[in-house]
Amino acid sequence: MAILNDFKYYKPKEINETLQLLSEFKENAKILAGGTDLIVHLKENLVKTENVIDIKGITELNKIDISKDNIFLGSGVTFTEIIESPELKDKLPILWEASKKVASVGIRNRATVVGNICSAVPSLDSAPALLVYDAEIVVQSKNGKRTISIHDWFTGPKQTILKPEELVLGINIPITIHAGVYEKLGRYRGEDLAQAGIGIFVDEIKNYRFAYCAVGPVPKRMKKLEDFLQGKEISDKLIEEATEIIPSEISPITDIRSSKEYRTHMMKIMFKRGLQKSMAILKGGRS
Repeated sequence: MAILNDFKYYKPKEINETLQLLSEFKENAKILAGGTDLIVHLKENLVKTENVIDIKGITELNKIDISKDNIFLGSGVTFTEIIESPELKDKLPILWEASKKVASVGIRNRATVVGNICSAVPSLDSAPALLVYDAEIVVQSKNGKRTISIHDWFTGPKQTILKPEELVLGINIPITIHAGVYEKLGRYRGEDLAQAGIGIFVDEIKNYRFAYCAVGPVPKRMKKLEDFLQGKEISDKLIEEATEIIPSEISPITDIRSSKEYRTHMMKIMFKRGLQKSMAILKGGRS
């Protein structure tokens, strides 16, 4: 399918050049990184724009910086680069596992984590991991930089707090000793958006964090569930009690891919399975 919408194409080599273009064009520009969403939307006439700004050639945006306390993922970092990093597998196991479950190999080779959160679809796979990690998004405009909590990022389906003149530089994720998993309900074969997803974080001092995707208008932490379990020793009985809180945390819909009842049922199962896995990993000593 051809792209019928005419636009001007720019490929800046520096961040400042990009910021100048965004300042000039504002709402009349779209950023192209992986392009796995934008190109499809342009072809299907779901998006129209006068200007496309390709940032793939800006090397500063393609870096992964790992320090003692923090990991920075530049806005050009792809899911494949995360999967292929032993350090990220060790330090960010939930995001690493979520990355493996994004669409297909071809998509993962191009799609970026930042592009994923900028698409802001309710089912995005990276969101539960970033939410339980308390990630922060670093953005910049001609007026300066600011840092946005991932908890404030999503404002509605396919909507974020990012301003038209701002460029996402990357994501900061604090390093902690923990275990966790990402459980996804999708089709058994082929690529698919999540019908439901849950990220689970546990640590040695009985901190428990949970976040969902695809069962609400925006990805979100499950605070009632966290408060109920906080500081407690996990047992089968406690897990059963916690499971009954889940329906009050989510607001799934019925659509062509799944019913709201099935999504709720599977969220309970994935929560049980994921928490048991996470505790087993934690007791086994793997971070």
